[in-house]
Amino acid sequence: MSTDQRTEQTSRQPGRQTPEQTPEQTADRQPLHRREHRGQWSAEERIEELGLIKQAARHGDPTATERQHAKGKLTAHEHIELLLDEGSFTEVEMLRRHRATGFGLEKKRPYTDGVITGWGTVHGRTVFVYAHDFRVFGGALGEAHALKIHKIMDMAIAAGAPLVSLNDGAGARIQEGVCALAGYGGIFQRNTKASGVIPQISVMLGPCAGGAAYSPALTDFVFMVRDIAQMFITGPDVVKAVTGEEISQNALGGADVHATSSGVAHFAYDDVRSCLEDVRHLLSLLPSNNRELPPPAPASDPADRRTDRLLEIVPDDPGRVYDIRAVIEEIVDDGDYFEVHSGWATNVVCALSRLDGEVVGIVANQPTSYAGVLDIDASEKAARFVQFCDAFNIPLVTLIDVPGFLPGVDQEHNGIIRRGAKLLYAYCNATVPRVSLVLRKAYGGAYIVMDSRSIGSDLALAWPSNEIAVMGAEGAANVIFRREIAASDDPEGTRAQKIKEYQAELMHPYYAAERGLIDDVIDPRETRRALAGALAMLRSKQADLPCRKHGNPPQ
Repeated sequence: MSTDQRTEQTSRQPGRQTPEQTPEQTADRQPLHRREHRGQWSAEERIEELGLIKQAARHGDPTATERQHAKGKLTAHEHIELLLDEGSFTEVEMLRRHRATGFGLEKKRPYTDGVITGWGTVHGRTVFVYAHDFRVFGGALGEAHALKIHKIMDMAIAAGAPLVSLNDGAGARIQEGVCALAGYGGIFQRNTKASGVIPQISVMLGPCAGGAAYSPALTDFVFMVRDIAQMFITGPDVVKAVTGEEISQNALGGADVHATSSGVAHFAYDDVRSCLEDVRHLLSLLPSNNRELPPPAPASDPADRRTDRLLEIVPDDPGRVYDIRAVIEEIVDDGDYFEVHSGWATNVVCALSRLDGEVVGIVANQPTSYAGVLDIDASEKAARFVQFCDAFNIPLVTLIDVPGFLPGVDQEHNGIIRRGAKLLYAYCNATVPRVSLVLRKAYGGAYIVMDSRSIGSDLALAWPSNEIAVMGAEGAANVIFRREIAASDDPEGTRAQKIKEYQAELMHPYYAAERGLIDDVIDPRETRRALAGALAMLRSKQADLPCRKHGNPPQ
């Protein structure tokens, strides 16, 4: 329907507007002969007009809503309602409209311009949010759209409150050209400004292509919903044109791809509701900003509870595997923890949890995956997590059972030195309380990197089963005694004897403690009590970094 037709139709219907009318129709609701005399309207008429305009802006085009629901997707307002506490949302700039011309844009100027912005509460605490509205211009970003996002980001930074973006947009609004691209630049600049100041969470509820994908990549956590969300820089059509490869959108940039292969997504879900419920849970574990401590919670689980099951969970034999998640469950409050990046770099586990009601970040080697070795992906995953915890005053507990770094040509050629150093840098740079615990083996450089006493762990503990050494006894004996073994009439017998000698001399559990590299060797059954007590003691820790603009971490 043309603008003239809408005006004519509205002129024939001077009565109350129905909710089904679109924002464009709302703009032309009043007959022109009455608009000329708006100055004579009563307050009631003005309020009525305002209500009708806001109602139409809130509901949007019902046909577009039906199309969104037909795809199995919710609208932007429905997403916000699931995220925030009931009735807490306050929308800003609802009546913003674009001012672009050309390509028919001047004839289509809907309110909101395709993004809903505002604030509300999650578990009673203020959270800022913006949500792309796919019903309007496919959620594509134009100048007015971007300015709304810039404003809400600035408000979040100024208020010191978390920012959640609910992404469901078609990228830059092509009709607005470079203005749309500049809008993205403003978002990226604010993402960077807010980094380490307020928590930033991106929730992918639809497509996110091209430069738009860099905003989520700059935030602290990325949630994705399977089947409906995709992220990629160049889509399947471009990939086919350039490389000849044929691939679907989900296979190229779906939730499982980014949660298991690329590491872009921290969490992947089957449905929107469970996704947003976990966003709410994550927010309950985080401080509002970097000047606050994480919110405590009443602890029903005694801090001094014995952890007898740990003797059953962790085998004495350093070569036998076990699931480190079972250890974490036994240690933390009520066995509850929130794992980050559970599907990517599975040889290290990173999780947020509580000990005696206080939030902690846990980094642990996972023996069930590559024996718990550190490799490129595991190092980068853990480094990012350590940096986040340090930025937001979350104490760190490191559970160590590591045989070393993963050997291999691919690892070396792909930069294990440079990229493994990221984890070393992150720990050395962290000023939050840090407690490490050696469960079994801790060999070579990987032991040092996993928050050893030598790089600044505040308290280094170990179980009696610990083996801290440059390498395993067998490898060490082969190096140190290779000539004696080669010259022996019984090489295997000599090797076995030398292995025992090395173990007795350098690998007994008290070697490191005798030299002050371990603060205490503890009974595994007292692990929870020891960790909770250490963190309570360190809660008031004060540590300052050298005066500098910023460091230059390995990239």
